[in-house]
Amino acid sequence: MLKSRIALAAGLLFGAAVAVPAQAAVVLLGVGSIPGNATDQSGLSGLLEDGVTPKNQVGGFGSAITYSGKNNRFLATPDRGPADGTTSYIDRLYKIDLKLKSTGPYGPNSYTVTPTLSGTSLLSNKSGEQYTGYNLEFDATGSTDSLRLDPEGIRADHCGDSVYVSDEYGPYLYQFKLNGQQTGKPVKLPAKLGIDLPSSDPAAELANNAFGRQANRGMEGLAISPDGSKLFGLMQNALIQDGALDPALKRVATNSRLIEINQSSGEIKEYYYPLETKDYGLNEILAVNDHQFLVIERDGKAGASAAFKKLYLIDIAGATDIRGIKSLPATGVPSGVTPVSKTLFLDLLDPAYGLAGASFPEKIEGLAFGPDLKGGQHTLIVTNDNDFVTANPSNFYVFGIDAADLPGYQPQQFGSCDTTLE
Repeated sequence: MLKSRIALAAGLLFGAAVAVPAQAAVVLLGVGSIPGNATDQSGLSGLLEDGVTPKNQVGGFGSAITYSGKNNRFLATPDRGPADGTTSYIDRLYKIDLKLKSTGPYGPNSYTVTPTLSGTSLLSNKSGEQYTGYNLEFDATGSTDSLRLDPEGIRADHCGDSVYVSDEYGPYLYQFKLNGQQTGKPVKLPAKLGIDLPSSDPAAELANNAFGRQANRGMEGLAISPDGSKLFGLMQNALIQDGALDPALKRVATNSRLIEINQSSGEIKEYYYPLETKDYGLNEILAVNDHQFLVIERDGKAGASAAFKKLYLIDIAGATDIRGIKSLPATGVPSGVTPVSKTLFLDLLDPAYGLAGASFPEKIEGLAFGPDLKGGQHTLIVTNDNDFVTANPSNFYVFGIDAADLPGYQPQQFGSCDTTLE
């Protein structure tokens, strides 16, 4: 039995969730940000190959964030760096302290949100070689020996001393200590997710492979069950063999696969997730309990053009295990298959929140539950990937959720495991 280490410094717990009417009692408590021109503690100097981005520039970390299980600390992994993988950006792990301060009675905009980047660790394999977002650093055999890594999902393990990181390139699933060093073996994923012929050219990957993930559309989201026994990897869009593309290599499918991995037995299950349209993608998954999750589904537009930035509450209970189905139809649910259930939970562009408009970011990609408030409300942190654009901040949208509106929620359990978080 794991000893719960959810009790925080304030003596509070995490949140809870189940299918509820959209916008039930979700309140935007406040928004904080880290400037796009901030620098980290990596110790790196000079510019990347794009000629404009400092090697120690802070950016991209809103694509993957998780609660650490300790006080107000969160952990985040920036993605592959600027310029779509054409720079030798070194992958890293950030420690971020997120302070919430009440400014009045609980309600909209009743908290100031102050994020602080407190630490930076560079990611390396067991041999000490550093992982990079550079698209040239792939392994031609498609093995996990690749040094090419595009972190898109992160979850703290139940011990609280390491994190799981999903790599969109592979897709692979690694585990790293908080000092950035790889630990353990890569988690085995179904072969159907990978491609035979990796390349530095995304167009070539699409044209030359008959199955596997689409280029830059791999395992975009990662969740861990509350007891730490299972991991859940969410593919951003359809696999190539699932009718993903038309002859012109344009996306046409509205299906995606959610992968369940039992860490003890190695058993794999897969579930069908129905996208709203072919133009949308999935960006994150966060466990509510062992069968319900929050999922980000969104369009690829920013500012006033943004039209679809939604969080769905999904449930795999009763959903069909589709691991035996080699190829899904591009659209429509196959006969005899029950997809995950799906209920709108939060629309970020709802006028009630006042977020929509010219400054709203394109890439809403990170989700994490945080410590409860003194009144018992749960906190949900939503983050954006700023793509290393200095004019664009990395935002932390903090929402409050009444416990009654998430009655199925089970907090992630953290045990000491004879280790320390730091």
